[in-house]
Amino acid sequence: MANTPQSKKRARQNERRYAVNKARRSRIRTFLRKVEEAIATGDKDVASEALRAAQPELMRGVTKGVYHKNTASRKMSRLSARVKAIA
Repeated sequence: MANTPQSKKRARQNERRYAVNKARRSRIRTFLRKVEEAIATGDKDVASEALRAAQPELMRGVTKGVYHKNTASRKMSRLSARVKAIA
């Protein structure tokens, strides 16, 4: 348990950041799931539209420190390749 005033404040801040980051991660996963579902249906237009919506959300997660830059780039690369592969 935190004892000093500084450690108590840090504990409060950590709780708030945890909640914000969790919400942001969840939001990003929702966007990525929409892309996955569109790929599964095989509709290229819907999939590419969902991918365009997911990209800024994923990159915002990078700037906010939720995801590492390379992780987001890898996810975008793999998704875009799968969307491109839809005949």
